[in-house]
Amino acid sequence: MDVENMYYHGRINVPYKWYVGATGSRFLVGLRDGKEFWGITCPKCGKVYVPPLKTCPECFVPNEEWVRLADTGTVESFTVAHYSNGVSPSDIPYVLGLIKMDGADGSFLHYIGDADPADVKVGMRVKAVFADERTGNIMDIKHFAPVNE
Repeated sequence: MDVENMYYHGRINVPYKWYVGATGSRFLVGLRDGKEFWGITCPKCGKVYVPPLKTCPECFVPNEEWVRLADTGTVESFTVAHYSNGVSPSDIPYVLGLIKMDGADGSFLHYIGDADPADVKVGMRVKAVFADERTGNIMDIKHFAPVNE
């Protein structure tokens, strides 16, 4: 007897908690309580990581020295999303950018707002715009907005 394969198409909502560790917690508390960006420095190569990493991925030594960073940076890359995944805080189209924070060596992925997606460019200067109510997560940074310097 032939069996017809049946499929149920559904969406599963799975609430969860994820501990960000002591390093991630300190970073998020800085955003929440002081609207401050904190990076962490590798004692061997001197690179500054933001978001902070507990261990330098190149030297494999613990990062221990915290440094306060500016809330400004430069767009290194970006993409314009024309598809809603249901969890984005913005209507489509929206822009996700890799932002190199001033004083850091890596890039930071976040939303770019207050700009027409057609106007976003690599090399554009941006500044963090914080949420009015901050709760200790990455969305305490509402988005990055273009700045004129």
